[in-house]
Amino acid sequence: MEKYDVVIAGGAVTGASIAWWLAGMAPALSILVVEPDPTYARSATALSVASVRSQFSNPVNVEISRFGVDFIRNFGERVGPEGEVPSLGLKENGYLFLTASESGRAVMQELAVMQRSLGASTEILGPAELAARWPWMKVDDLVAGSFGPRDEGWFDNMGLLHGFRNAGRARGVEYRKGRVAGMNLKGGRVESINLESGETICCGSFVNAAGTASGTLCAKAGLALPVEPRKRTVFVIDAPNARHPEAPLIIDHFGIYLRPEHGQWITATVPAEDGPCDPDDWEPDHAQFEELIWPRLYERSEGFDAVKVARLWVGHYDYNRLDQNAVLGLWPGTENFYIASGFSGHGLQQAPAVGRGMAELILTGAWQTLDLSPLGPERIIAGRPFLEKAVV
Repeated sequence: MEKYDVVIAGGAVTGASIAWWLAGMAPALSILVVEPDPTYARSATALSVASVRSQFSNPVNVEISRFGVDFIRNFGERVGPEGEVPSLGLKENGYLFLTASESGRAVMQELAVMQRSLGASTEILGPAELAARWPWMKVDDLVAGSFGPRDEGWFDNMGLLHGFRNAGRARGVEYRKGRVAGMNLKGGRVESINLESGETICCGSFVNAAGTASGTLCAKAGLALPVEPRKRTVFVIDAPNARHPEAPLIIDHFGIYLRPEHGQWITATVPAEDGPCDPDDWEPDHAQFEELIWPRLYERSEGFDAVKVARLWVGHYDYNRLDQNAVLGLWPGTENFYIASGFSGHGLQQAPAVGRGMAELILTGAWQTLDLSPLGPERIIAGRPFLEKAVV
């Protein structure tokens, strides 16, 4: 029977990051990453809009992304030639949150003070300042915008994943195609896992980084994790009268987001309480664009009068029903069952810091560089939400 010091279920960006950091901190460890689809074609990593921002309402999320953006910017230097991706092409157009209420502006101002105290560059802009900076944008309905002029933007999502994966393999991490079918626990300890192929693998530590399947995987160990798949349809559109490559990623109070992409735009609705989807449901919601998104685009800029959908895709979020924040750490009552899931759309940008933190926790038994305890699974068991106001 095979045995590894650490077995990680889920080989997309979170699992790959944890494995890379572990192998770097403790080269003698034997590490196995089990991934059901090595093409990652339907992983949240591959289907992400690949953005990073500092504008969060919880300090821990700001700190996670502050580390993440520096890591992403200096990826080739951080990971080294083994990653085979010298640059992730970070495009720092910024994030722009828009509000049409005085209460919204007050929240933005309060959060900007906290974000700036942690190194962010958040600016609060009034309607006149918004119009001066982006004259193509209609601002009559707006009270304010929260803008991050640096350290926010978008990057190469698959470059980040493959870089971690390639560099991890160079450090001795093993990857295997497979799906965890069950776990064998004794006295709160995962002694081994069973793969659907029939293989049984012993492990010193087990990490559940299985994304949208993490809730189901927890249930196999008798643990209740409120993480489920949520479907999102993303549209790439041509708008010949609205070509603004300098535009930021805009989170509009109308309930949509958009950003420029190689002469086109990427747009979708902001996540809503729409309930879980079937894990096999990959059918796009074609009507969503004309019924919800296009009218709101036109209200923001008349340049969106002529629009054509060039392509679209569906992605699944690993949505945490309790508070839309990641669940990170050792599961209470167990000796070696670790969880890194429930990112609710933030997993890609948080992967560098989460990988480092989880590796430190597994090796030392405590958070080291960043205190990620506010995101621990204890709050899941207690039903105590750690809410994030800036969920996108």
